[in-house]
Amino acid sequence: METTKERKPEASIIGSYRFGWQQLWKHFLYFFLILLIVALAESPASMAQKSELENGGVSFVWQMLSAAYALLLLPVITYGGNLLYLRGIRDEEIDFSELFVGFREKYLPIVLANLIKFALVGIGLVFLIIPGVILLCRLVFVSLLVMDKDMEPIPAIEKSWEMTKGHGWKIFGMGLLAIPVFIIGLVCFVVGAVVSVMWIYAAFTALYHAIDLKDQQRLLEDGF
Repeated sequence: METTKERKPEASIIGSYRFGWQQLWKHFLYFFLILLIVALAESPASMAQKSELENGGVSFVWQMLSAAYALLLLPVITYGGNLLYLRGIRDEEIDFSELFVGFREKYLPIVLANLIKFALVGIGLVFLIIPGVILLCRLVFVSLLVMDKDMEPIPAIEKSWEMTKGHGWKIFGMGLLAIPVFIIGLVCFVVGAVVSVMWIYAAFTALYHAIDLKDQQRLLEDGF
């Protein structure tokens, strides 16, 4: 009886989604729990925005608290979630305590990297949108570099820009492909929507893994 040959990470749109799909089912429960915890962490900020829209504005204190939470606490958990997805993509041990490791070890780098990235993309979107989209694609790996390589904010931004050189259209294409993937998931109701979000996260993480492997191989070949 033949066994299904496992795919290897590829720095391509289809290759990333294929590898992400493979790893998703190998670590399904872990990925689901990570997504659930991050979604629960995001809910206070989402509820605050919804309340503001429905009530025509909430109290000033509530707005300030929700903004502080979104900027100073939530990124630590989302960055931790990104790290755990990378663990699964690499078939490494998944330790859920790493979801909150940023509060102990990397708090300032995470918050500052998130703020700088948010500011850069926001400024880019103001200038005819296209620069913002470019920045969003080229800085997509900032969170992973902060968590995986222990980089400070500015080096992480520079490294993400370097890593995504020549891959910008791939990342943009993966973002476009995520739209029909999510729509198909919605057609399958809640379960399908959740799986589609997990798949999209896994695919982008797989792309990072593939490019990182190529970078490491190149360094070895260059004698470093």
